[in-house]
Amino acid sequence: MARIELPDGNDTEQTRMWQLAPELYQAAGNFTRTMYAGALSVRERELARMRIAEINACPI
Repeated sequence: MARIELPDGNDTEQTRMWQLAPELYQAAGNFTRTMYAGALSVRERELARMRIAEINACPI
């Protein structure tokens, strides 16, 4: 459940959240495509995800 006010609609919360900042959605999409297109190997990408989780005290 979102903790911010989202636009009304039948779309998912995530879709409605991105409607609040479409330019950020485009930038995040470009970043994701770049990372999965080969900027990092699968091992490097997973290591980065694990480190980010560790820094944020999230269970890995």
